Amino acid sequence: MNDLDNQWKTIYTIGAITTIIVLCGIVLDMVVGAITGADITALPQTAIDRFHQMNDNPWLGLYNLDLLNMVTQIIFIPSMFALYGAHRKLQQPSAMLAFVLFLFATTLFVTGNTALTMLDLSQRYFAAPTDEQKMLIAAAGEAMLARGAHGSRGVFPGFALIPVANALMSVVMLRAKVFSRTTSWFGIIGNTLMVVYVVLVTFVPGVETMAMAFAMPAGLLVMGWMGMFMVKLYRGIHV
Repeated sequence: MNDLDNQWKTIYTIGAITTIIVLCGIVLDMVVGAITGADITALPQTAIDRFHQMNDNPWLGLYNLDLLNMVTQIIFIPSMFALYGAHRKLQQPSAMLAFVLFLFATTLFVTGNTALTMLDLSQRYFAAPTDEQKMLIAAAGEAMLARGAHGSRGVFPGFALIPVANALMSVVMLRAKVFSRTTSWFGIIGNTLMVVYVVLVTFVPGVETMAMAFAMPAGLLVMGWMGMFMVKLYRGIHV
């Protein structure tokens, strides 16, 4: 095995490890969501309500503004790069397109996330000496929510393009046959359902219950997809 192959094998191992971390993050997200009710309509609706939540429970406030999702999304980058590497000899253009789209979507998601900004505004709000200053800070918070609240149209491009990129990579996996057909189809179906879920919660009012019918199987399928390709990455891939 030459030096380049050894380097790619290291990338596969790193990708497997980051996938495990992301899976743990997804499980944590599901547990916290189950404990807190996983109801988007029950989230604080105004900036001032968000400030109070962050003042009372900063971690819950940050979670409700997708900080955990942002962290796991960043950690997942080496995993997608490893998948690109696994297909570089068989489906290089398509795999590169999927990876670049994933990076673009991740950039949109990260730059659009307002969790830490809202935490800072919350601290400033409660430290403000006058009502006028508090009103200005609350207005800034409302602008941040319009841009980055979970389920808002401001975060839609990042939220939607991430599963689109994952689905495209799954199609590459299906065509290249480096991974099993089961792995590929889990990724295609799971990420497609995730796109449907994001569209529903963003653009169709009052369909949260129906949207969850897409989110639950989507989440399980995506986790299965990640788990299966993680095992093969960890074992090393020779293409």
